Amino acid sequence: MTHSEHEPPGAGLADRHGRVATDLRVSLTDRCNLRCTYCMPAEGLDWLPNPALLTDAEIVRLIDVAVHRLGVTDVRFTGGEPLLRRGLTEIVRAVAALPGRPRMMLTTNGIGLSRLAAPLADAGLDRVNVSLDTTDPARFKTITRRDRHADVVEGLAAAAAAGLLPVKMNAVLLHGVNDDEAAELLRFALDRGYELRFIEQMPLDAGHTWRREEMVTAAEILARLRAEFTLLPDPAVRGGAPAETWVVEGRTDIGGAPARVGVIASVSSPFCGACDRTRLTADGAVRSCLFSQEETDLRSALRGGATDEELADLWRKAMWAKPAGHGINDPRFLQPARPMSAIGG
Repeated sequence: MTHSEHEPPGAGLADRHGRVATDLRVSLTDRCNLRCTYCMPAEGLDWLPNPALLTDAEIVRLIDVAVHRLGVTDVRFTGGEPLLRRGLTEIVRAVAALPGRPRMMLTTNGIGLSRLAAPLADAGLDRVNVSLDTTDPARFKTITRRDRHADVVEGLAAAAAAGLLPVKMNAVLLHGVNDDEAAELLRFALDRGYELRFIEQMPLDAGHTWRREEMVTAAEILARLRAEFTLLPDPAVRGGAPAETWVVEGRTDIGGAPARVGVIASVSSPFCGACDRTRLTADGAVRSCLFSQEETDLRSALRGGATDEELADLWRKAMWAKPAGHGINDPRFLQPARPMSAIGG
């Protein structure tokens, strides 16, 4: 084996399979104020103790390292629920002040967004993705175990009003729960100028109860959409985007552009070959893949006095070892020990 196969080349976050990570997902907390049935138990989970979490300054420093030494161009803040992070607005403001600042996005359940959308936009946030699995408040309560549907709808509207565009909606369909709402969810999004993304349910629940046969597949979702809408091939280049998108004939978004809908088929049609993402957990670990079994601890090095270049080198090595794919369709696949709420989206 040559030296180049042992060590990452160049300055960016390259891996041995020719991919380069430029999209950083930063989990700000593992806490959440919903208890979605496909994510965590009704009683919640044991949250990370505060000393284990990266401080606001540590998060900004690691993002700075990622941007200036490792070629990251996009940063997405996730959780848990990132709006629960007290310092969120100031973290966004500090990242926006970095020279050559990255594009910044936020994935949220929308609770509290009606209050925070404008301050976040003012701080420099570019746009949001808001999770909403149903248009029915009663079903929302069944899925999330919380009666907060109206808060999410208000949060979506506030994001649009604050200019966090395009506002994107994320939806997971569950057999026997909301799988009859594909067209209704799209209609809800189109009527308000939002971009809808359906996401196949992934094996990232805390209880490890996910079953492939219970998942609503991308093919099923598209069949239900096409029963009521005409979907045309999207001429836009997909690149490393997780969603395959279609143009909805005859509909436009808030800005008057053709309306789009997407499906993220992580299980039935993996897109690992074009993956450009790297992940940082709330306690400072780098994950090369959402489904990784291994992590690289940056927090200890950071708190131990490591220089920016030493932190960057640890990050490069972690990404160089990224596997070719997540292996969900391999009979030997093992669900990661950490649930989605602890990894970040």
